[in-house]
Amino acid sequence: MPIRPELKALYPPNWPELSWQVRFERAGGVCQRCGRPHGHRLQVLPGGRWKHPDTGHWVNGRGRRVASPDLIELLQVRETKVSLAAAHLNHDPTSNLWRNLRALCQRCHLLHDRMYHLAQRRLTLRRRLALGDLFEGPYQIGMNLKRYEKYYG
Repeated sequence: MPIRPELKALYPPNWPELSWQVRFERAGGVCQRCGRPHGHRLQVLPGGRWKHPDTGHWVNGRGRRVASPDLIELLQVRETKVSLAAAHLNHDPTSNLWRNLRALCQRCHLLHDRMYHLAQRRLTLRRRLALGDLFEGPYQIGMNLKRYEKYYG
């Protein structure tokens, strides 16, 4: 995942090398939570199950073998390309200790950062509503939310 420009100063100068070591030397190019291999195109289901490219077995979101999906579930199969990222377990990009870094696929990384993303979403919504109040008059119950939904869906 690319680093946002405003956060780039928090990472050490050797971050690309450190990230590569975490993802490929230590983790061997697979997600340390679910076992998805980097760079492969996988068949996945909405609940997190995926088909292992080497064995052909279906695996759950924690890397454990599970039963194959039935015909109805197979209709929901989609293909995705796996990309590993070096994730900070404590969400602090200045803490680059080995025990704080894990190689995670995009799904596991999003699940790990879920609470942070929900908080950011709430702040963004509140900021947009506040700007609406500032430029469009005083807050009226229900009005700003309708205006927000109209413009931002």
